[in-house]
This record gives sequence, structure tokens and C-alpha cells, in this order.
Amino acid sequence: MIIPSPFVYWAQTESAISLKIELKNVVDPDVKVLENNLKFSAQGVGARGESLYEFSLDLFSPIKNAENNHVTTVRVFENRVDIVLQKEKAAWWPRLTAQPQKPAWLKINFDLWKSEDAADSEDEKRDVMKDYPGMYDRLHKEELGYRREDLKKVYLKLYNLFQFVGYMYVLTVMAIRYAKLDYDSVADTYEHVGPAMKFLQLLQYLEVMHPLFGYTRGGVLVPFLQVSGRAFVLFVMIEAEPRMHTKPVVFYLFVMWSMIEVVRYPYYISQLYKKDFYILTWLRYTMWIPLYPIGIICEAIVILRNIPYFEETQRFTVSLPNEWNFAFHMPTFLRVYLLFLTFPGMYFVMSHMHKLRTVKLKPKIVIKKSK
Repeated sequence: MIIPSPFVYWAQTESAISLKIELKNVVDPDVKVLENNLKFSAQGVGARGESLYEFSLDLFSPIKNAENNHVTTVRVFENRVDIVLQKEKAAWWPRLTAQPQKPAWLKINFDLWKSEDAADSEDEKRDVMKDYPGMYDRLHKEELGYRREDLKKVYLKLYNLFQFVGYMYVLTVMAIRYAKLDYDSVADTYEHVGPAMKFLQLLQYLEVMHPLFGYTRGGVLVPFLQVSGRAFVLFVMIEAEPRMHTKPVVFYLFVMWSMIEVVRYPYYISQLYKKDFYILTWLRYTMWIPLYPIGIICEAIVILRNIPYFEETQRFTVSLPNEWNFAFHMPTFLRVYLLFLTFPGMYFVMSHMHKLRTVKLKPKIVIKKSK
């Protein structure tokens, strides 16, 4: 059962923090104040009616003599509960909580709000909105140091999470079928996970557009070449030729692709939250060393196996004469693709990843100040 949080309105002076908790008919609130943490629990009438409400706040800075309850004032009124906390050090806080993300139920108490600039004229009655035009709108947007997660970051988190779950599904299905059927499961790999792999691959074209829309940093060319190279192998080489569906190389190729992605997308999610997990970073910039060459070799095998098939069927081949006066021989294109794109492409991708690995995994230099 999830216990709701009441609406809490906060304000500050140089030496104190005041909290107004919107709860009616509170009798005996349970307030616990530690050095830089406040916990509140009470039965009352709030936004969700009569219920038990509680919240916990990790404060921006320590509270003065927190173990001594005399420095914390709790007043219970008919329609609210007021709490006043004394700061350990007299200073203006840029925000109330230690974390930059603000809870949705935490608001600014504009009735008691004072700014650092107005501290000298504390005794003088002032019209804050008149003295600071536009301040109300600005504070609602900035919330004094809080950074609201915009729709862009929410979308990127959902996208990366969806792709991670998708590739984990593909990898799990292949693993379970292999555990049950052993090598007999390999021939039916495309039948069982091919549709999911095609859908996930099409979604990866969104990653090409993310830099164009300013959602992510980086160039467009490298993601486009990587995504298009996979799409060519998946849709033109495998999907278009039914005889390739049962080849064992498809199983190994899907394993390589999926193992790369189930590490890459969690790494991207951690970066969106600005969290660094060394093991995840190490895997992201180390697993490619064996997986990328094996994956590219599997792609090359798929293309090589398809050359006689396309010679036989003449699929995607355009012969003269025709109304466009244009000729295209697909098997010849595949040979050129293997010669000039696959292996030079491997060198290009490996060099690019090596540079990234050098930057991401280089040891941090700590400079110690001499006493």
C-alpha cells in the first residue's frame, strides 16, 4: 500500500526554514528531525481525503542541534501543520532538498517567501510581485535550483528502457529455446524472434534523428551507417531470402547484436540519470572488442551466402533494356559491398570505439593538495 504525501509549502530566512503542511484535523503528528533529514507522519484530511499521510525530506544542509527538539517548532492548526527548523549555519539555501529533483508535492510558500536581496529590508512591508516583476513565473519554472525533468529526458528514458527490454526478450527466448532443444532450436531462430528483431531495428532509426532534434549530442553519420548496415543485413539479406531464415549464422548474429544492446541501453539510461557505474561503463566499452568483429563476420557470412541465391533468383537486379535505361546487378553489388564496406567498415567502427574506450576508461588523476 502506497501512503500518500501531503502538499508541503516551504519558505526560508537566513537562519530558519518554515514548512506549511496542508492537512486538516491533525491531532498528534509524528515529526522526526535528524541532522539533515525530516520525517513526518500524521492522520488527517488532505488531497486524498481522510488518510495517513507521510513524507521524508533529505535537506540541503544540516539542521542546528537536530537531536534537541527545542530548536524545532511544531504547531498544529485546524487546517494545517507548521514546522520551523533552525539552520545549523546562517546562509541562504538555493533549494530545500539535497537532490536537485523536486518532489511533485513540494511547493513554494509565497506568503512567507523572502529572498536574499530583500533580507536587509525585512521589517519593511513590501509588495514582492511589484518589486520583482515576473518572479512568480520564474520561480515556478526554476524552483530555486530544482531541475524538472523535461519531456525530452522522459522520452529518452522510455525509449532506452523499451529497447533494453526488447533485446533482453530476444536474448531470453533464444536462450530458453536452446536450453530446451539444444542445437535443434537454431534453425527456427528467425521464426520465433525475427519479428521482434525487425521492429527493434526499425526503432533504432530514431537514434539517427535524436541528434538532429537536439535530444542527444554527437553526429548523425556514424549512427546512420551503423543502423543502416544492420538494416541492410536484416531486411535485404535475411528477410528477403527465405532460405537464409534457417541458417545457423542468423542465430549467432542475433546473439551478438542482442548482447551488445542489453549493455548499451542500460548504460545510456544511467547517463541520463547522471550516475556512473564502473562495471556498466567497463562492459559498454569492453564487450565490443570480441562482439563487434564476430558480429561483422556473421554479417559478412550472411552476405556471402546470399550471393548465389541472388544469382539464381535475380532478386533486386535490374536488367536492360528498360524504360529508365538503368542496370543494376545485385550479386556484383554484394561483392563490392563485402570488399569496400564490410572490412573497411570494421576498421572504422573499431577505431571509433577504441577512441571512445580510451576516453571513458582512462584513469582519473587526483591532485592532492600539500598541507
